[in-house]
Amino acid sequence: MRTVDAVVVGAGHHGLVAAVTLADAGWDVVVLEERDEVGGAVSSRTVDGFVLDEFSACHPLARSSPVLRGLDLESHGLAWAHAPRPLAHLAHPDRPAAVIEDDPHATAARLAEDHPRDGDTWLALVEHYRRIRDPLLAALLTRWPPVAPAARLVRAAGPASMPDLARFLLLPVTRMGEELFEGQAGRDLLAGNAMHSDVPPTAPVSGVFGWLMTMLAQDVGFPSPVGGTRQLALALRSRAQAAGADVRTGTPVASIEPGRARGALVHTASGETIRARRAVLADVSAPALYGRLLPEAVVPDGIRRRLHEFLWDLPTLKLNYRLSGPMPWRDEAARGAGVLHLGHSWRGLVQWSAGLEAGELPRLPFSLVGQMSTIDPSRSPAGTQALWLYTHPPRGHTDSRSTLELTRRSEATFDEYAPGWRDLVLDRWVQSPTDLEADNANLGEGAVGGGTQQIFQQALWRPFTSFGGPRTAIPGVYLASAAIHPGGGVHGGCGYVAARAALADAAWWGRPYGAAHRRALRGLYARPDWLGRPERNRSQSAGRSAQSAALL
Repeated sequence: MRTVDAVVVGAGHHGLVAAVTLADAGWDVVVLEERDEVGGAVSSRTVDGFVLDEFSACHPLARSSPVLRGLDLESHGLAWAHAPRPLAHLAHPDRPAAVIEDDPHATAARLAEDHPRDGDTWLALVEHYRRIRDPLLAALLTRWPPVAPAARLVRAAGPASMPDLARFLLLPVTRMGEELFEGQAGRDLLAGNAMHSDVPPTAPVSGVFGWLMTMLAQDVGFPSPVGGTRQLALALRSRAQAAGADVRTGTPVASIEPGRARGALVHTASGETIRARRAVLADVSAPALYGRLLPEAVVPDGIRRRLHEFLWDLPTLKLNYRLSGPMPWRDEAARGAGVLHLGHSWRGLVQWSAGLEAGELPRLPFSLVGQMSTIDPSRSPAGTQALWLYTHPPRGHTDSRSTLELTRRSEATFDEYAPGWRDLVLDRWVQSPTDLEADNANLGEGAVGGGTQQIFQQALWRPFTSFGGPRTAIPGVYLASAAIHPGGGVHGGCGYVAARAALADAAWWGRPYGAAHRRALRGLYARPDWLGRPERNRSQSAGRSAQSAALL
């Protein structure tokens, strides 16, 4: 039996960041990845000279993340590509696009055409964001709880401003847009960027998602790694190996057997057993860790009960195209944009989202579109375009018929905004929600965010009610995926926070805190349902899910 300090289960980007952090601290680390390539949802494939990103594609958070910036991945082959224009929002075929230009003054000038005051508002937003950016991103991505970064954020924003800033960050994006902008274009930009999450535009904290993504687009654009998003994963693998980590692909993990004095045992599907003296960090979904990898006997009843209430984010349909030429957009501003938001104004997004929440397949989908050859010309032969579109069906609509109909409706939207585009299609690769989950088990039900990003499943409630963060009630086992704070996105924060917790708990000065944390969690999970309801068994839960899907 091989013995190491830590085993990282899963070589998604969070798992690789965790491995780097532990190996840099001198730990002996093994990373076990089920797929044949590292990266998880950060991967690409090449088809006849076209590089197609399999899952995620554009990474403003990765470009800005203090976690990833601190790893010097450029020394391991990573380079970033940018489109001439980060973003265009096309709300109606006959209305000019709302645009984020590379220069904030150029963006402000465009917004001022929509309403004279909105240009000044934009520049004030950018200035304020730059003032609080570093402590804000540190608070989001590097600590849990974020005590020290939060103190720096207060100093940067000014103590007197904090009540207003806290209110601002809690706003629905619809209300935020109304308070900030007089014209439609500014409101469209905020609302479209908020839809990178699954928070309804009228719900609290949808505004902070829209504001942050909008400011990131103005600050660093919507960049992508040169040569395909897999290059980010390959750079992380190289960095982990340079630090001494052993990264093994094609090695599925069958189970994790926790222990105390002897450490945890990690059993692979091939029958190998590796002992982790200090920690196991799981870059997997919460349902996978608690429902499949850990023995049922060690998972507290309170966790199983809360897993019944766990909610995935909206399922995703992704369409990938190889085009013989650039998209013939009617709006010139769309032609140089790396990312486009397509199909609705901010008001239309309220109706679209409400339909999804009601279980209705949208008549007019809202889509995110990536023009990857515009961002990175190396993605396809000269004069051609690698392009993707993704949109959401409602929960429960992941069958083939819904996929076919939503594909048809999404492509009809292209007909309105880029007539003649069908003549350029060389081929189309459809990734349904079922396909996404089959290719990456962490994308449960085709969801790409590790669980809903709505406020009831964030912070202290992510992935379910706890104290937040990566520590579990099981000794030596940590969650290191988007299932924990800060959630979905390519930023490395989840893996970094998990590794820091493991390092702290292994130190003599941190052991009492880690033990007290586990005792408190066990006490929390030992309590009965707060409404006094009996625990549902798995068959009842499955029956309820099937009934819900049937009703939809």
